[in-house]
Amino acid sequence: MSDANTNQGTPINDAHSSIYATLAATFMQFPAYDPQARDTEVVVTGIPFDLACSGRSGTRMGPRAIRLASANLIWEGIRWPWEFALDERLRVADAGDLHFRYGEPETLVENLEAHAERVLENGQRMLSFGGDHFISLPLLRAHARRYGPLALIHFDAHTDTYSGGTKYDHGTIFHHAVQEGLVDTERSIQIGIRTTYDRHNHPFEVLDAAWVNDHGPAAVLERIRRRVGNARTYVSFDIDGLDPTYAPGTGTPVSGGLTIDCALKVVRGLQGLDLAGMDLVEVNPAYDHAEITALAAATLALEFLYVLAADKG
Repeated sequence: MSDANTNQGTPINDAHSSIYATLAATFMQFPAYDPQARDTEVVVTGIPFDLACSGRSGTRMGPRAIRLASANLIWEGIRWPWEFALDERLRVADAGDLHFRYGEPETLVENLEAHAERVLENGQRMLSFGGDHFISLPLLRAHARRYGPLALIHFDAHTDTYSGGTKYDHGTIFHHAVQEGLVDTERSIQIGIRTTYDRHNHPFEVLDAAWVNDHGPAAVLERIRRRVGNARTYVSFDIDGLDPTYAPGTGTPVSGGLTIDCALKVVRGLQGLDLAGMDLVEVNPAYDHAEITALAAATLALEFLYVLAADKG
């Protein structure tokens, strides 16, 4: 049987195979993105890039894994705990994976910024799948050019504000974002941190993983709302913000993280905020087991879409 990714749009004789080819083609079976279709409200984009990682490579396969895992989430009718069907309120399309020259990170930056700018100029929002966390930097550049400096809600085990890395480094992205004026540090917050950072000169509010696990999602949401207020907000979710129990398939796992239940409750609770977009990064299927990590990522992404839909009323 041919690989599903090589047969998108091509009929497959075997009926069982054709079902799985369809499921694998796009996230949640959303239609393929047509830049001319002005009714699209959210654009899903895969960014298969891991040349900036410092741990285990393999996150370039993350977008495909998330899309495949989303087959487990395709239900008819209304999804718990929501009281409406997503497609009744929100039009989502999948743009596939971004193309760039492998081994040439500068082409990733150029192509991703250009793609994001086109989507945002159409008045659409972005849901982006990494790839390693470096992809957030070109995405933030495009969003900041459109909206100005953004509030940032960042889920992670690491602050990614380290200044000593290379030009292409998934641990320096928010250091550069601050230096470039892409984020409003007074309105930004990091959640789930459990690695060393400079606590005396740190630009963001931090809710470390121990605090989150002790206080729970309601307290986290109260702090988020107090910090972010009515600012235009970008969400970046590194899957290693979850404890490795819930996300073993990632490049730099750190014990003591968030539960998937807590993370889902926090994401659902972002209703009412001015959300500009979201990226979900660092899914590494080579180290996953039974799609645990990919399923968690797909579920978090889907909940974000439901939040956008709920805010439409």
